[in-house]
Amino acid sequence: MRKLIGPALVTAIVCALASPARADDKDVTAVLDKAIKALGGEEKLAAAKAVTWKSKGKLRRKDQDSDFTIQMTFDGLDKVHQEFEGEFGGNKVKGVAVQNGDKGWRVFGDMKTELDKDALANQKRTMYLQVVAVTIVPLKGKDFKTKMAGEEKVGDRPAVVIEVTGPDGKDFKMYFDKESGLPVKQTAKVAGLMGGEFDQETTYGDYKEFAGIKKATKVASKRNGEPFIDSEITDFKVLDKVDAKTFDEPK
Repeated sequence: MRKLIGPALVTAIVCALASPARADDKDVTAVLDKAIKALGGEEKLAAAKAVTWKSKGKLRRKDQDSDFTIQMTFDGLDKVHQEFEGEFGGNKVKGVAVQNGDKGWRVFGDMKTELDKDALANQKRTMYLQVVAVTIVPLKGKDFKTKMAGEEKVGDRPAVVIEVTGPDGKDFKMYFDKESGLPVKQTAKVAGLMGGEFDQETTYGDYKEFAGIKKATKVASKRNGEPFIDSEITDFKVLDKVDAKTFDEPK
């Protein structure tokens, strides 16, 4: 009898521990599937590996607000070309940021910098945080680990929260409107261009349909509780193919 107690007890413990995990996995999958359906369906979103969008908005700082425009082009999670124009301190400035796998560059005015290991890691995180909020589909892949994190209110509406661990091992949270399923908020720790780490809260609203895919056209970010960026998406497109030269080192 004693010989049977050991294996039986181990089996019972394993089953007890495994059951909640399976239930949690099902809950997460249900939330993600609802969001994906609300955004346009998995077939359309999974096909949207390459996308581009334009936005305009304000960079908000304590002393002044600065107008800017940005065009972003993504190909997967590791290739991005970003062009921006803005007026900072009364001076008009143009810039380019490019990530191509394990290489990256940043041009600001007349200065070009090749991203070092830390800067490239920060750039990769910034980019995947933006992409997953648009299509959600990558969160179901092997590069991301997810678990339920309860419910909270975003504004005056209940939202389901999922905690995510990204491919870099860093965590963030996605919030989904409980009724519609649409992504409404993201919270994450991010690095600033000049160093330091910030608690960033990004909210998504005013969803509009572009060729069968819904995209939040109002995006607002706070850092450490202070307004940081308010932007409006003016155009969004899914691309069949992106010219490889798009992700070459900027001249």
